[in-house]
Amino acid sequence: MGSQQLLLIVLGVIIVGIAVVVGISIFGSNADQANKDAVTQDILRMASQAQGYYRKPTMLGGGGNSFSGLDLQDLGFSTASSGINANGSYAVSAATASTATLVGSSSTVASATVQITVSPDAVSSPTYSGY
Repeated sequence: MGSQQLLLIVLGVIIVGIAVVVGISIFGSNADQANKDAVTQDILRMASQAQGYYRKPTMLGGGGNSFSGLDLQDLGFSTASSGINANGSYAVSAATASTATLVGSSSTVASATVQITVSPDAVSSPTYSGY
């Protein structure tokens, strides 16, 4: 009888161990997806602010119908070089008179990025790399 109880205890420990490993794996993938969604939301918010910058007259600190000169400070960050928050780091990779390209890099998934192109009247669908 003692050997049967020992066998059941060992079997129970193995099953619990497998359940813990599966749970950790599922939690990790959900955390990566949550970060992807958060970076996408940040980029879309920045795109909206970029369109506001485009339409705002230069006398009021805007672009005067141009994305040229757009920087992170115009998109809501405290300084022009501080594009970092808990979700990732952000940059204006290209800003011409008619378009601006915004890039966000994940803080949790190495080399994962989200890119979006903004024009005065449209925002492109996000392009994902590394997720």
